[in-house]
Amino acid sequence: MLVLRRKEGQWIRVGDSIDVRVLGLQGGRVRIGISAPDDVLILRGEAIEKSDAIAELELDLKTP
Repeated sequence: MLVLRRKEGQWIRVGDSIDVRVLGLQGGRVRIGISAPDDVLILRGEAIEKSDAIAELELDLKTP
């Protein structure tokens, strides 16, 4: 994992077309903005974890 430090207003580029900008810092939280092509799916980590947990539970329920 690459770890970077950025200040408010600074940004990084991922690949050729994805920009991630630090929009603000407040109360231990970071607001970020992501500019990416429409065909790039962007999901929050907790949404992926919840989706994976639901899929695993559904699989367990289907198993006799």
